[in-house]
Amino acid sequence: MTLAAPPLPRRPCIAVRIGSITVGGDAPIVVQSMTNTDTADAEATARQVAELAEAGSELVRMTVNTEEAAAAVPVIQERLATQNVTVPLIGDFHFNGHKLLSKHPACAELLDKYRINPGNVGRGRKKDEQFATIVEIACRHDKPVRIGVNWGSLDQELAVRLMDENARLPEPQPAGEVMHEAMILSALESARRAEEIGLGHSRIILSVKMSGVQDLIAVYRKLAARCDYPLHLGLTEAGMGSKGIVASTAALAVLLQEGIGDTIRISLTPEPGGDRRQEVIVAQEILQAMGLRSFTPQVTACPGCGRTTSDYFQRLAQDIQSYLREQMPVWRTRYPGVEEMKVAVMGCVVNGPGESKQAHIGISLPGTGEIPVAPVYVDGEKTVTLKGERIAAEFQQIVANYVAQRFEARG
Repeated sequence: MTLAAPPLPRRPCIAVRIGSITVGGDAPIVVQSMTNTDTADAEATARQVAELAEAGSELVRMTVNTEEAAAAVPVIQERLATQNVTVPLIGDFHFNGHKLLSKHPACAELLDKYRINPGNVGRGRKKDEQFATIVEIACRHDKPVRIGVNWGSLDQELAVRLMDENARLPEPQPAGEVMHEAMILSALESARRAEEIGLGHSRIILSVKMSGVQDLIAVYRKLAARCDYPLHLGLTEAGMGSKGIVASTAALAVLLQEGIGDTIRISLTPEPGGDRRQEVIVAQEILQAMGLRSFTPQVTACPGCGRTTSDYFQRLAQDIQSYLREQMPVWRTRYPGVEEMKVAVMGCVVNGPGESKQAHIGISLPGTGEIPVAPVYVDGEKTVTLKGERIAAEFQQIVANYVAQRFEARG
């Protein structure tokens, strides 16, 4: 079996309760996502929230940007309740959050957390007043708040002030360093102000999102060393497809390896008509690949070479991976521990038997020119040899039987 690595250290921080979920403290790193429907369309938004929750998103954020969106929050909650979907909902507020939360008390009460951006709550004296209004409403309803600073909407008054101060120094710092400091100060000063207004220390989460991998790593390292608030990680505007996945993974993996980060979101730009759940799957796979959490049984599969000219093993690996993920909404509640299971689908005799023996269940398919049989290994022991046209169906049944026998069923 695969050797277990020692657990990665976690940065000490306070714990924040968001509905039924705890972020920070000793809690596992939490996966969250965000809807891209028009929140005013309660039917579409509730449907997407349910899909994201079923995929494994433990927190779901929604844009609340208009009167209609704020009024839709109770309707969305009601529709989710009829489906027994209990995932905590976060309201994302920019520019007019103070007005919407004040005019729609049901929205303020039913959301499980508010996200506010210090760069988008107003200018000058209005900024302080409008920020205070949101925080006071959060206090009234005992809601946690994420103070989310974003590179693309940084508080310009603060940035200009720091740039001016830096210019007067005998040896000015590089502009990038000053901008990093502006991001950090925006988060920390806003958190201090929120506590002065009355928001509890244990009701605050911070984020300082940037779109550059090295910028993100640098700014979160600095922020982590200067506070004990839980930190939400995410590479903002990560991009589409492999670029977004690779950039997000490159940034978050470094920080997570250093124990920084208590909740994550992968901000992928979906393909037109694409599946929003992809960002949940990628977040889960990053955490699982690093050994920080387990969400679904993992399939080990070889990349293929000249010994595997057939694509049969590729199709079988894909089918098994899809089958495992499709079963998880049921298996997760019925078979505790099944998410730790490892399955190997190998394409030839070079590494096939060895990898198959190290997995809970493994199959070593015949490569080019090999005997057309596929030995199956269960817990390291060869149990059966499959052949013929039904190898895929028979192997899938072996996996299903193993789950039912190995993991104790609930209910």
